[in-house]
Amino acid sequence: MTHYQIWHAIELFARAHGLSCSGLAKRSGLDATTFNKSKRFTKYNQPRWPSTSSIAKIISATGAKPQDFFKFLISDDTDNKSFK
Repeated sequence: MTHYQIWHAIELFARAHGLSCSGLAKRSGLDATTFNKSKRFTKYNQPRWPSTSSIAKIISATGAKPQDFFKFLISDDTDNKSFK
């Protein structure tokens, strides 16, 4: 599992629920900027990973099951890509 795959899965999950990443964060009780692309790396260009708590909150807020989120991690759409 890569950094890109996790973040892309969040993007796909949001889209599947008719939301932007910002909208998904807000619906989940998180700060609207939680999933912004600008927050995916530290100021030292180190990857910043979403917390398991944040992932649990987005699953719960959408009424989804964990497997509904995790299917996006194994999607062909997330394989072998990197951030630009």
